[in-house]
Amino acid sequence: MSEKSKLLYELMLRKGYPEEFSRLICAEMSTDFTAERMMYYVSGPKKRLEDVADEMIAIKDLRDRLISKHITEHANRSINDLYRNINED
Repeated sequence: MSEKSKLLYELMLRKGYPEEFSRLICAEMSTDFTAERMMYYVSGPKKRLEDVADEMIAIKDLRDRLISKHITEHANRSINDLYRNINED
């Protein structure tokens, strides 16, 4: 668990979320990026468990889309570099 995930866990316990639920959420929010987004979400008024779980899924979906975007951009740069090198020869 990252340091941010540990902070998220402590925040969720202070807000009154069940320990097991908090542990499961924090296990999924294992990066600083995801943990920070979830900390922002749970730092306001207490939400229903279902809403927190839905937000966790939305954060993971956003993370996956960003990873996919970065992979695609890297592949496009590599292909463009390859074409540029072929044309220069």
